[in-house]
Amino acid sequence: MTENLFLEKSFHDLSYGTLMHCQICGSESLEPVIDLGHQAPCDSLLWPKNLTEPEQTYPLKFVWCTDCSLAQIDYVVAPEILFYADYPYRSGITPTLRNNLRATASTIIEVYKIDEGSLAIDIGSNDGSLLSGFKDGGMRVVGVEPTDIADIAIEDGIDTVKAFFSEKLAQEIVAEHGNASAVTAANMFAHVAKLGELIRGVEYLLEDGGVFVTESHYLLDLLETVQYDSIYHEHLKYYSLRSIIRLFDSYNFTVVDVERIENYGGSIRVFAVKGKGHKISNRIVDLLAKEQQFGLYERPAFDDFAEKVQKSKKDLMEFIVEARKKGEQVVGIGCPGRSSTLMNYCNIDTDLMPYIAEQSTSLKLGLYLPGMHIPIVDEEVIFRKNPEYVLMLSWHYWQPIAANLRKKGLKSKIVLPLPEVQIYEV
Repeated sequence: MTENLFLEKSFHDLSYGTLMHCQICGSESLEPVIDLGHQAPCDSLLWPKNLTEPEQTYPLKFVWCTDCSLAQIDYVVAPEILFYADYPYRSGITPTLRNNLRATASTIIEVYKIDEGSLAIDIGSNDGSLLSGFKDGGMRVVGVEPTDIADIAIEDGIDTVKAFFSEKLAQEIVAEHGNASAVTAANMFAHVAKLGELIRGVEYLLEDGGVFVTESHYLLDLLETVQYDSIYHEHLKYYSLRSIIRLFDSYNFTVVDVERIENYGGSIRVFAVKGKGHKISNRIVDLLAKEQQFGLYERPAFDDFAEKVQKSKKDLMEFIVEARKKGEQVVGIGCPGRSSTLMNYCNIDTDLMPYIAEQSTSLKLGLYLPGMHIPIVDEEVIFRKNPEYVLMLSWHYWQPIAANLRKKGLKSKIVLPLPEVQIYEV
């Protein structure tokens, strides 16, 4: 068993390019689920001057490991391409997500009885939204964020190292700040090509008995609610609980607890304590049973997902084309990374959707969606023009967003693209 785990660890630090093996267990028993075509990285938004230049695209195929039940894409793009300096994603811009991230910190402090003055570290800390919760709880905080979004956190008083995380950086942080009681990796644990290096670095950061908390899009939710739009190059892995446990078994950690949370349309929060043999929550046993009951370890669940994806694409395209035939306008509202997958897979261009509206604080205003080149404009325009339909691209948060839009004066019908096309008039 020890030999097998050592062998599996060799697959956790990926080379760039085409993948022929599972990213966790190393198995070559990968079965295709759906091919979303060649697409540009979802957040490689374009300035007007770039619209006439060729775009770099990469394969976007969703595959499933029959041995450990991990789902993944089969092509690895270098992180420097995906997470460039002026990367436009900001977690704190969405109130629901910001509140959820802050709540993550308070939950960890309460459950693990972490003392004031202890150190918390967030990897992929973005604008510091999660760390602000730790700071409010009296903890010292350090963020690690490679993009210019780190500057926002620093301005807000969140100590942040502007770099990609590595074992060497972990050693430097410990030398300056000491060991951490808690390390978090929210919505980035599935993004990491050098995952072995990350886990080894986290082990170095943590004191004995310290907790490593990850949040990732959950495979069961993805299949159940047809979230093919969340498949893009940043998301290398789509975890089942079974596959995460197998991953941590290779290292000096015990997966002790799990929660299903609403973030990003359905995520899994996993608590791994440094050291072996820690007590395991009943929630782990219950969720593994639920995965088994759902059929997450069998082929039919993935075949059903693929059929629903193809139907949703057909239904959405037919709806928009019919609306345009009637002289009605359909515009987008919200421009999360997942909107790029949706628009490109469904071939929705500016003839079908003239623009996507974003809130006025968005870093994406004035840019264009990769592939389809749909312009991203201030949402003020939809309140002024009230087109017949707005397509809710952040559909996984649609209810609070819709309520806010109505308060601002939106009269358009609201369309949800997934899990199936739905239209709301009020």
